[in-house]
Amino acid sequence: MRKSILAFIVITAISMALYGCATTSREGTGTGTASPAAKMSDSDLENSIKAKINSDEQLRAANLDVDANADRNEATLSGTVESEALRTRAVELAKSAHSGLIVTDKIDVKPRELSRSEYTDENAREERAKAKERGETIGSSLDDAWIHAKIVTKLIGNASTPERKINVDVNNNVVTLRGTVDTAEAKMEAERVAKETEGVKRVVNQLKVGAAASSTPAHK
Repeated sequence: MRKSILAFIVITAISMALYGCATTSREGTGTGTASPAAKMSDSDLENSIKAKINSDEQLRAANLDVDANADRNEATLSGTVESEALRTRAVELAKSAHSGLIVTDKIDVKPRELSRSEYTDENAREERAKAKERGETIGSSLDDAWIHAKIVTKLIGNASTPERKINVDVNNNVVTLRGTVDTAEAKMEAERVAKETEGVKRVVNQLKVGAAASSTPAHK
């Protein structure tokens, strides 16, 4: 009798254990087998990258474009930021969105133009230091440094003007353009940009047109 009762208890315990495992399996997956992970879509990857980039306040304000291809684990970033450091930051954040992500950087760097009221002595010191490295001269006034910064920024952002081949000198609000460019059109465009810059009184265009432009850039 005791053996029959003991056997009954053992069989009952084993049955309950097996039932519990089966129930857990069904509740976990619905079929008792593991389901494959959902495939990431292009929009999922894009949203993940944007979330990473937008965690930076300055990059969020830049509102960069993201084009993602989840199958290839690739993404292209485009738009404009104010500094090289921000561009590097955007690429790093994008890469952190997904393991092994390949990022193509098409971001342009364009410094924000400061108004005359925003321009400080520190800004002027930095501008003069950069101008000195390029063999350019800037007068002693804040106006001269501010004008120089604005013209250089405009030349960089103008596809028709080879800014790195043009030296910009500013003294007493008078701008002198030096260097050698490839075409007469580039020479005239650089002069136009300088003349239309706020605060400029006069432009002296000493730019030369010639083949030497391709081999002897004024800016290092």
